[in-house]
Amino acid sequence: MRRIGKIMLRVVLVLAVLALAAGLWKREEIARLMAVNTLFDAERIVTNFSHMDRAFLTVAVPRGAGPVSPLPLGEPMTLPPKIEEWIDSRAVTALVILHQGNLVHESYHLGTNPEDRRISWSVAKSFLSALLGTLVADGTIPDLDAPVTQYAPSLIGSAYEGASIRNVLQMTSGVAFDEDYLDPDSDINRMGRVIALGGTLDGFTAGLSARAASPGAAWQYVSIDTHVIGMVIRGATGRDIPSLLAERIIAPLGLEADPYYLTDGEGVAFVLGGLNLTTRDYARFGQMIAEDGVWQGSRILPAGWIAESTAPSAPTQPGEIGYGFQWWVPVGAEPGQFMARGIYGQYLYVDQTRSVVIATNGADRGFRNTGVDAANITVFRELAERLASQP
Repeated sequence: MRRIGKIMLRVVLVLAVLALAAGLWKREEIARLMAVNTLFDAERIVTNFSHMDRAFLTVAVPRGAGPVSPLPLGEPMTLPPKIEEWIDSRAVTALVILHQGNLVHESYHLGTNPEDRRISWSVAKSFLSALLGTLVADGTIPDLDAPVTQYAPSLIGSAYEGASIRNVLQMTSGVAFDEDYLDPDSDINRMGRVIALGGTLDGFTAGLSARAASPGAAWQYVSIDTHVIGMVIRGATGRDIPSLLAERIIAPLGLEADPYYLTDGEGVAFVLGGLNLTTRDYARFGQMIAEDGVWQGSRILPAGWIAESTAPSAPTQPGEIGYGFQWWVPVGAEPGQFMARGIYGQYLYVDQTRSVVIATNGADRGFRNTGVDAANITVFRELAERLASQP
């Protein structure tokens, strides 16, 4: 009887440990779901955007063991009062401006600091475009008109069957996807809950079945298209995106701190918007892009890829903003003017002719209001022109 009593005690202890573990697991899931549901609350948004790793699963993008690349100081730029007003009105949290590769302005706002690694949102898409360019150049992915299912066979039978790599690059996959961030039942917010609850992005994507158009027929901004690019890259290389991006782009740039991606429950990087860097490091990437893929004398991206990927090649409507391979081309842009942008005020603006790069982060809850994006682009253009006109 005493022996049976000991066995029963052990069983009870094991069950208690398992129950505790299950409770902790559920607690983590609940905490992540709560983080998603309160991510954009007025009193939390600034802190959340600078510390996404506190609430979500993440994976590091190693910066490598090399030294931090310098950002030489240039002649400090004095911001006119209207720009200061813009910073306040648009809840800008960080602003870094480079001119001819030199740091001419750096400021942080709303209690943030230079060491914060800030969420990119859709600025991350342009990083993935750059990575793809290296794989096109070395022959790993030689044909942009190949079907995505060639490299991501799990998409056979989904809405992505029949779409090419070029289609998803240009956001012309034809897949029906509701991108309304303000609608809790939209596809983009359903996807966010999948991540929070430890689900898989690959499974979510393969489960999409509705079409809005035939592949290549029309342009519609569909963020999940970028995840498909990631699936193609992983299928073609057998590598995960963080290590590949680190090897080919991040380490050569000599960033200040390890970037990190948010991930799903299987550790797959949230490549369509989950990259986090310091604002100075966003600027370093932007300067490399401005110099046609060359960074401090070393070529990182293949010659010609920046021109090809930033050309407004997608069939957007006449008079509307242009789109290339995961890069935006503002209305009325001069040659060499393009940008990456993300929700709530994340921008990486490049003016190659004037040799200006502007990296800005924000927590702008009014980013969807009419005219906000156009007003932001006007600010960037005025800053670039002001710098170019200085003696």
